[in-house]
Amino acid sequence: MNLSKELGFPEETKLLIIHADDAGLSHSENMATIQLLEYGIVNSYSIMVPCPWFYEMATFAKSNPHFDNGIHLTLTCEWENYRFGPVLPISEVPSLVDKNGYFYKKREDLKNNASIEDVKKELQAQIEKALKFGLNPTHIDSHMYSVGASPDFFKIYKDLGKKYDLPVFINKQFMEMVGLNPGQNIDERDLLIEKVHCGNFEDFNTGKLGDYYTGIFDNLIDGLNIILIHPAFDDNEMKGITVNHPNFGSKWRQIDFDSFISKEYKSKLKENNIELITWNDIKNIKRKV
Repeated sequence: MNLSKELGFPEETKLLIIHADDAGLSHSENMATIQLLEYGIVNSYSIMVPCPWFYEMATFAKSNPHFDNGIHLTLTCEWENYRFGPVLPISEVPSLVDKNGYFYKKREDLKNNASIEDVKKELQAQIEKALKFGLNPTHIDSHMYSVGASPDFFKIYKDLGKKYDLPVFINKQFMEMVGLNPGQNIDERDLLIEKVHCGNFEDFNTGKLGDYYTGIFDNLIDGLNIILIHPAFDDNEMKGITVNHPNFGSKWRQIDFDSFISKEYKSKLKENNIELITWNDIKNIKRKV
């Protein structure tokens, strides 16, 4: 399927989704995401259902259905002092948590300890909680791409997309990043994100993260691209959450916010003949196929 043609664009069109991850993680994350949706060029976001600030962001999503939103399926919690766990009772999914009852920090620990059945139950429960709240998600994706921790988890992920008739974030770069073999886990009918653009720690550490984002718009490839950002404010809440974790920490997230609230990027879309699309556009196309 050529997505550009299906959407009514020339085949060589550069399609782009500008997506904010981690909504629901904190109040700071929510407020930054909402501002970018309303005033910037971010046109998509996904919500972490197990997090304490899910309710606030879900209320916004329900009241603002015109903004594209998905479910950020969550099986890990990487923070040092800010911990959360499954939406299901721990007794129902005991293999998903550490000795203190929280999600594991690392994908490797998840892979080594989680049962297939517990992963399936918890991921489905997260989707069901969002639906029961009244949300109308446009897609599913994955926090830390933890669904790629094993082929079995990845199959559950894709099967849930089919069950709930939702597009699923699948990308070879991310699969390789988490050690999943794309050739063995991608079917010919899977919709792939051709190119994912996400900041890296080297650029952040050298003060060049903003420059990296600016350069993306001049180097998009034909087909479907996505820019993944994690906006929040460098405030006390986010400093506390990301303590001793500069990678995607509070300063990084402030740069994400500052970059994508900029009017400069709007002009770059026009200059480079880039078409912004949403996961909802993709969902509607898949339903026609």
